[in-house]
Amino acid sequence: MLMREEEVAPPTAVETGEGAVTSASGRRWKPGLLTIAIAVLGLGGLGAGVYPMTAAWVTSFNQSQVIENYGAEIENVHPGAREQLRDARDYNDALSAGAVVLGENANLPVGEGTLSDESLDYDTILNANAEGLMARVKIPSIDVDLPVFHGTSDAVLTRGAGHLEGSHLPIGGEGTRSVITAHRGLANATMFTNLDQVKTDDLIIVEVFGEVLAYRVRDIQVIEPQANGTIRPEVGEDLLTLITCTPLGINTHRIVVTAERVTPVPDAEASAAGKPPTIPGFPWWAVLGGGGLLLIGGYVVRQGFQDARASAARPLSAQADSTDLNTPHGDATEGLGGSNE
Repeated sequence: MLMREEEVAPPTAVETGEGAVTSASGRRWKPGLLTIAIAVLGLGGLGAGVYPMTAAWVTSFNQSQVIENYGAEIENVHPGAREQLRDARDYNDALSAGAVVLGENANLPVGEGTLSDESLDYDTILNANAEGLMARVKIPSIDVDLPVFHGTSDAVLTRGAGHLEGSHLPIGGEGTRSVITAHRGLANATMFTNLDQVKTDDLIIVEVFGEVLAYRVRDIQVIEPQANGTIRPEVGEDLLTLITCTPLGINTHRIVVTAERVTPVPDAEASAAGKPPTIPGFPWWAVLGGGGLLLIGGYVVRQGFQDARASAARPLSAQADSTDLNTPHGDATEGLGGSNE
């Protein structure tokens, strides 16, 4: 009596006992250690190459969103913009602005100014939101457009520029010098990285609670940390100072850019005031990263089949060699002992 044969499912990709995968066509896929090592190195190199571009793009996008929302936040702030500006002028009048301490190898300068009126709270004046957003600083010549926050803590300087507490608030006025600082050389953000490229007569624009102030660069210095006299207020002058560290990664000196107030504000800058910042361009890092992943993935898939074939061929070759050595007509030891005659 004939037994009915069981139906057999068509072959699919399965994993063998040796860890290899067999495709539906019967081809085995098992990448070798060298292939895996090359793929890991490739992924590491791709990540190292794409990360700075990715992080810088994301940071720039986030900063542009903060600046874009600045106008709406000023309209809804309490107290209102006029009251905040009045308090800022009272603060500057009450401030005895001291020198700025620039500790060697330190990233953050420290203000030494003191207030004669302790009722004025620095953190609540010119405060547009819960994050302490104060103003917007633009340097058109080097494409800088940053939000300015209260203080210069590490948390603040990861989001944008910081106003140095102890210096005058950035609303202008005779005998004032406002100091704004930002990081330089960060892998994930540009910030003040190109501040060394600023030239004399370049413009710096500050937008603060609906007002627009223009400053023209008059002096650029690289100073030692102890040279505090270069950033003191000057009688009768309305000054803005930008500070960042140099050389990159060493931070033993400071780039100090000093600019003096110009009035009226140039027409181009006045008309651009309050407009949204330029959104970062197309994220080419995504294209590069995606293309790199496809290349690495294609290499691993292709090489995995080749490695599997090579691995399968080695036992067959060894078996063939063993068969040749043990055939009846071909003793491998024949003739090694020589003749007894």
